[in-house]
Amino acid sequence: MRDKTKRPTIYREFTLAAVLLGLLQGVLLNVAFVYIALKLGFSIGGSSIASILGYVFLRLVLGKGTIVENNINQTIASGINSTGTGVVFVLPAVFLLSQQNSIPFLPLLIAGLGGAVLGVILIIPLRKQLIEQDRLRFPTGVAVAAIIRTGPAGLHKAKLLGIGFLIASSWKLLLLSGWLSMPGLIDLEFEELHFDFGVLPAYVAPMLSLSLLNFAAGMLSGRAGLPFFIGGLLAWWIISPATVSLGWIPTELSGVAQTDYIYGEILRPLGIGVLIGAALIEVVLNYPSIKQAIHALAAATQHQTGLDREELPVGVLIIGAIAALLFFFFALWSTPGIALWQALLAALLGTLWMGLAGLIVAEATGLTDVSPISGMALISITMMMLLLNGNLLAAMMVTIGVAIAIGQSADMMQDLKTGFMVGSRPFWQQVAQLATSWIGVLVAFATLYVLWHSGAGGAHGFGEGTSLPAPQASALTEVINAVQTHSIPTEKFILGALVGIVLGFAPIAGLGILGGLAMYLPFSITLGYGLGCLTQMWVVRRKGLAFAEHQLVPLAAGLIIGEALTGVGAAIYALAMT
Repeated sequence: MRDKTKRPTIYREFTLAAVLLGLLQGVLLNVAFVYIALKLGFSIGGSSIASILGYVFLRLVLGKGTIVENNINQTIASGINSTGTGVVFVLPAVFLLSQQNSIPFLPLLIAGLGGAVLGVILIIPLRKQLIEQDRLRFPTGVAVAAIIRTGPAGLHKAKLLGIGFLIASSWKLLLLSGWLSMPGLIDLEFEELHFDFGVLPAYVAPMLSLSLLNFAAGMLSGRAGLPFFIGGLLAWWIISPATVSLGWIPTELSGVAQTDYIYGEILRPLGIGVLIGAALIEVVLNYPSIKQAIHALAAATQHQTGLDREELPVGVLIIGAIAALLFFFFALWSTPGIALWQALLAALLGTLWMGLAGLIVAEATGLTDVSPISGMALISITMMMLLLNGNLLAAMMVTIGVAIAIGQSADMMQDLKTGFMVGSRPFWQQVAQLATSWIGVLVAFATLYVLWHSGAGGAHGFGEGTSLPAPQASALTEVINAVQTHSIPTEKFILGALVGIVLGFAPIAGLGILGGLAMYLPFSITLGYGLGCLTQMWVVRRKGLAFAEHQLVPLAAGLIIGEALTGVGAAIYALAMT
């Protein structure tokens, strides 16, 4: 007869091993993906990498890991990594602007820490609405759940990830050595291969990035990344020659000067406009979901007591929100030129905008896996510059807090979706992310500091004219400069915004955001990314989707983190030698 007094089995979940492994992986992924975002203009989730390596260490090394324990590991790792994404979309603009203005970094760091806390707190009450009731797809969360469930297949994926890491790091070291330099063909400063046959004009001549990173990113995206590739083709092979044919550029320009004019005066402002228009239309299209989710807030977290609760207590959420709000208020009030009423108004509006933008981004991520963080940051900086009488530091504080918070909101929902599918308790996931995600802000700040001062990408570590163009931050810088100098290219922004709005209604997910970003990036990067997309599509056609997921994805992930960590390591070495 069954012993009814026997206690049910308690599975390992929130353990010291899972927490420490998540912290270690989160820091490494944060460093790597900050580098990636500086090169590509967007980042890639690290949950799949963390879950693959989590299986290896928790199950094979320690011999006692469980599925839900591995999920805590990847929740912590992805939370720390995702805060870096918010930082890298905004903070590089501060470095670029600091060449013209003296900007203190401590208030920005405080605002970033507040954003990391608010991003988790503001989205937690919407878990049931977005995951259990609306049942949004959250493709990354579903994919990570599948990886965690694969069991022994995790070892094979870890081996492929290691092979990719070795290939990419070896190739990056070869590029850094300078041995491949070939004047007129290979430009190692920008890591580009030029196909200049003396026949095509410079503004349409193909250039291919020698970086394996963006090619591997394309392999991870496949068909979903085609809008980004198409945007690059549209910008450089249709709009660019059309501007020359229509006589829209000075006739005295030729060669590289002609190309630079097309890029700087036409494609970039149009791309910024497309980003802004696509972000605005996200607000409109998501209004019904926003309204429904806000109504769900009242019922969230009720009737739950003790350690059996599903969500963090309402009191914890309220205290955390008030603390983060006070962070913003005092940071803003201490800024020269900001009155008490401005600090209070900006803190309140900034917090409300964080919640709204976080919900929009979480909805977009749940439906399409696209996170329009950059567009939200552009809206934030414009709104705050006008509200705060052009006070740059105060506007940047709110913007960096918003960017980090909405990145956290999207990541939190992806992780909770994974937990929902593998049987984790949301309470422990929320505790894990709330307690550790702020670490990513510190790591990302430090990584950007090292890259900037090492000159890893050229005269400075990143920005226009380097191998790390930081396109999102450069776009933000242009908007700030335009507002400050009252020289906004209004007609180009408006035209681009109209295009972004139209693309926002397209059935292809993320077409507006990715298309606008592609117009802003050098063609060598979008071409390499597009070739990666086409490669993944070819492999799927020949070998099937399962082969691509189990073989190509871990190899591509290894290529990405291998190049990124090697690049950051080289920057640290260069800084240490100065």
